[in-house]
Amino acid sequence: MSKSDLVHACGYVSNKKDGGERLNFTAFYEALLEAKGVNLGVGGVGSVGKGGRKLSYVATVQGNGNLLIGKAYTALLDLNPGAEFEIKLGRKQIRLTPVGGSNEDEE
Repeated sequence: MSKSDLVHACGYVSNKKDGGERLNFTAFYEALLEAKGVNLGVGGVGSVGKGGRKLSYVATVQGNGNLLIGKAYTALLDLNPGAEFEIKLGRKQIRLTPVGGSNEDEE
């Protein structure tokens, strides 16, 4: 199997604006290294946002009550405009689960 076929089969693919596909080799290799126990720095895979800024993994409730996650985080998850999430409330936590997604990561 070619490297491109492997990256595609593992789901590291995003859609370009022209409708074509882009293979996300970097994300694939970072995930592979993380699975092998290689730590690439604080925060793990995808810990650096646009412009080289490190992501804080902290969100703040704004004055109008909105909770802004930010483009860098949605880009890490390859989310597109219109993606829908189910909001699950727990004791002092909010969990967003993709509509139609699996619950295998729940504790």
